[in-house]
Amino acid sequence: MQVEVAAKLYRGLGDPTRLRIVLGLRGGERRVVDLVADLGLAQSTISAHLACLRGCGLLEVRPVGRQSYYRLAHDVGELLTATQVLLARTGWDVELCPNDR
Repeated sequence: MQVEVAAKLYRGLGDPTRLRIVLGLRGGERRVVDLVADLGLAQSTISAHLACLRGCGLLEVRPVGRQSYYRLAHDVGELLTATQVLLARTGWDVELCPNDR
């Protein structure tokens, strides 16, 4: 594993807004307007985070006319599932971690 590249991946997912977007896409494709409504954030904010996630290869986009539908790419769903399992096992240990910056 290339540690520096993996660290960038986790930092990218470490942003709460990007993680909320990724979690919102677990149920399938979404448009920017859908994510704006769900998250209550500005369209420009959502678009910037989508561009970041897409640039990292974590999202795919399907254009339909003037709209774009975003979906999870590759095995991102599996990573989210593994994260849920790990959090269920560690519980409060992660939340109480004194090294969180």
